[in-house]
Amino acid sequence: MAEIGKTVLDSGWLAARSTEVHLSGTQLTTTHSPTGPNKPWMEAAVPGTVLGTLVKNKVVPDPFYGLENEAIIDIADSGREYYTFWFFTTFQCKLSANQHLDLNFRGINYSAELYLNGNKKILPKGMFRRHSLDVTDILHPDGQNFLAVLVYPPDHPGTIPPEGGQGGDHEIGKDVTTQYVEGWDWMTPIRDRNTGIWDEVSISITGPVKIIDPHLVSTFYDGYKRIYLHTTTELENKSSSVVECDLNIQVTSELEGGVCIVEHLQTQHLSIPSGNRVQHTFPQLFFYKPNLWWPNGMGRQALYNVTITVDVKGHGESDSWSHMHGFRKIESYIDSATGGRLFKVNGQPIFIRGGNWILSDGLLRLSKKRYQTDIKFHADMNFNMIRCWGGGLAERPEFYHYCDIYGLLVWQEFWITGDVDGRGVPVSNPNGPLDHDLFMLCARDTVKLLRNHPSLALWVGGNEQVPPPDINNALKDELKLHPHFESLHNTGKSAQELPASLKDPTDYLDGTRIYIQGSMWDGFANGKGDFTDGPYEIQYPESFFKDDFYNYGFNPEVGSVGVPVAATIKATMPPEGWKIPLFKKLPNGYIEEVPNPIWEYHKYIPYSKAGKVHNQILLYGTPTDLNDFCLKAQLVNYIQYRALLEGWTSRMWSKYTGVLIWKTQNPWTGLRGQFYDHLHDQTAGFYGCRSAAEPVHVQLNLATYFIEVVNTLSEQLSDVAIEASVWDLEGTCPYYIVHEKLSVPSKKTELFTGCICLVETTNCWSHTGKKRVPLKITSNTFIKGSTYEMEMHVENKSKKPDSKSLTCKNNFVTRIGDGDFDMASLGPVNSAAEKKQEASLFQRIYRRFSGENDDLQVSEINGSDEGVAFFLYFSVHASKPGHKEGEDSRILPVHYSDNYFSLVPGEVMPIKISFEVPPGVTPRIRLHGWNYHSGHKVC
Repeated sequence: MAEIGKTVLDSGWLAARSTEVHLSGTQLTTTHSPTGPNKPWMEAAVPGTVLGTLVKNKVVPDPFYGLENEAIIDIADSGREYYTFWFFTTFQCKLSANQHLDLNFRGINYSAELYLNGNKKILPKGMFRRHSLDVTDILHPDGQNFLAVLVYPPDHPGTIPPEGGQGGDHEIGKDVTTQYVEGWDWMTPIRDRNTGIWDEVSISITGPVKIIDPHLVSTFYDGYKRIYLHTTTELENKSSSVVECDLNIQVTSELEGGVCIVEHLQTQHLSIPSGNRVQHTFPQLFFYKPNLWWPNGMGRQALYNVTITVDVKGHGESDSWSHMHGFRKIESYIDSATGGRLFKVNGQPIFIRGGNWILSDGLLRLSKKRYQTDIKFHADMNFNMIRCWGGGLAERPEFYHYCDIYGLLVWQEFWITGDVDGRGVPVSNPNGPLDHDLFMLCARDTVKLLRNHPSLALWVGGNEQVPPPDINNALKDELKLHPHFESLHNTGKSAQELPASLKDPTDYLDGTRIYIQGSMWDGFANGKGDFTDGPYEIQYPESFFKDDFYNYGFNPEVGSVGVPVAATIKATMPPEGWKIPLFKKLPNGYIEEVPNPIWEYHKYIPYSKAGKVHNQILLYGTPTDLNDFCLKAQLVNYIQYRALLEGWTSRMWSKYTGVLIWKTQNPWTGLRGQFYDHLHDQTAGFYGCRSAAEPVHVQLNLATYFIEVVNTLSEQLSDVAIEASVWDLEGTCPYYIVHEKLSVPSKKTELFTGCICLVETTNCWSHTGKKRVPLKITSNTFIKGSTYEMEMHVENKSKKPDSKSLTCKNNFVTRIGDGDFDMASLGPVNSAAEKKQEASLFQRIYRRFSGENDDLQVSEINGSDEGVAFFLYFSVHASKPGHKEGEDSRILPVHYSDNYFSLVPGEVMPIKISFEVPPGVTPRIRLHGWNYHSGHKVC
């Protein structure tokens, strides 16, 4: 008997252009199967796209490198058949009696013909629909099965006007597919329009009864003390006779150390007629004071594992399904004080600080590992919401899984954009996609795919547009809230007052989260659909704090600059792309930046706005080369985005309920609106956001110079002290003040009477660049397999002022070392210093590992100058044989607890670093900064 369960088919695929294969699908899967990557066949990227396969095999250049995308023929010029491809694989499966096999495709773009062992099936149109085919009767008796899939591109791929534009000529909007592929002001066109088997392919083996799309819903009573879990599932009897079965549901929670506790176990007996689908609702499961799921910054992301199994009499286990469930309730309404949409989670208001998301990769090279990095990066920035923009994807379950893990609320839009669907230039597709029934089929299927994720917060009809009236009305109706989830603010009724005769909430398609018709309606932007989001350009930092900067309660899009570090530009562009912009002075005194053609192609946004904002990079001196330009750009990135979030948080609840930055990353090597680049290296803006969005944060209002304290926690802060000091780069502290025994109410920004007065000084940035401030770096390294976790302590060793100590120094133990070493020398340490370290957090982490090496070492950067060690940042590099000069040596991604930081004299900063090391590589850590241009190898 074959084992019950799912097997993912993600390897061993071949692909070939359809016009180069002179065989039918029947022949390919019977008598003339390809045997390997021999012309015209090549190794295929599945899941992935046709263009991804061509790039993988170096048939076309990397479209994200330099101007190479211009060397790839666009589907508008080649015709659809050029990107119509065969995909072929084999799989082994031999079933026993009463077993069934489904062949599952979680996403095809755009339609396909499928051949299995000579038998033809059709996979209908629509990028965002699942296909599940019972192929039991056409499996090969010997267990070896041959599968060929002919994938067709979207029906209306459109053309790209010479001037580019938002969504090209907008023809792509006639199909139910992703729209960004015709290009945008931040994206170059995707030549194949993402044609391919773009999402997971699998086979599922079941017995006579199959479990289909269970729905989990929690209801809450008595201040979240009493909670009920409601569960409904479809069951299909695939056999030719009535079956008697036991349907089981089990809920478990995991303790530390991997120990699981069974919270509930329930069994229901039922009969299912032959060939029938039935819907079964379990009796409610009662929980008393379970751990709740909270968004990032509000508490733990407690998750329970819900498992459903069905056992058929005379057969045994027939099918199983499991999903992580978080007990949480999301409410939302328009706030009367601000006019903005306000969200509550588990009864607590949450001030939204997050970002807009397109997708992880423009060639749909999606993976669990990449998703985990993406989502953890957002959590590391202290964000609490991601908006999945309507021109991108209905994001995948793996994306949502990590949002569940890291506590990111998700705003999920359907596939409508103003630019493509009726509001663009030229006006196109005012009635949306041609096939409205197909749109709704994809919408329903997407809801069923994603609805059990606690991170999913709301559905939105479209970006800067509402869907056509019939689609909008259907979505409003089918996504209406169950009365239990209508906000008490709107209904005036508590859950206890609801009639007991209500339908079970799992009978709804969703019923637990709101549907908003468009991104600028109903509490977002001006709430009426006018173009009142933005702006999308460089600002003076103080502007974000001013009364007239933005006049509505919740801004769904506000964006700015985003140049990456120099190493990324060198890795993604040829040398002619390393030329920095020319700074052209205009008659009015403003600067116009003139970028090189490659930067222009990669959608560079300048750091000045003629007539509005003077160049922010030139504040720190004229850049001399790419490295200097990018370092100064990082300083601007940090200040710009920190000020943006601090400006919004300054008016938390008094003027604003939330803000989403446009955007957090790019799905390609773009040069605008990002906190980390396509290679997964963070910009300094990442850490500006991380600082500004701390749950408890002290900030300087740049418009008034008053000190503000932000407390987004649910508890009041009592008996706290605030230390404020002003330093010049020479290490002089002309201003110092301490506020003691303060209280800060929960969920509030408090203004304190202390005002910082700044004295204007001459520009000393160029002089500072020559200073050499002495530093001491202590590193402690823990290794398990390929995972490195490091704790660094960086100390500014220059002399502190003679007056009262102005900083709180973190204590740590050092051991004298040679100061310049690589990681290959690491070994166990048994010194007294190590014993003194035992109580540290990192040592507690260490004790959870077994078989690790750890070491405590010291490196010093000599310097005779006094002053601030300004704008320091770490990077991790690979040391390996055969390294070529100029080759990008960075190890990416790396998670830093902080980076791009400054140290006043005597100050110590602890930094935690974690990363994976490829086989055969020894990592080296380098420290860079304003005073350390070449970088310093610390370990």
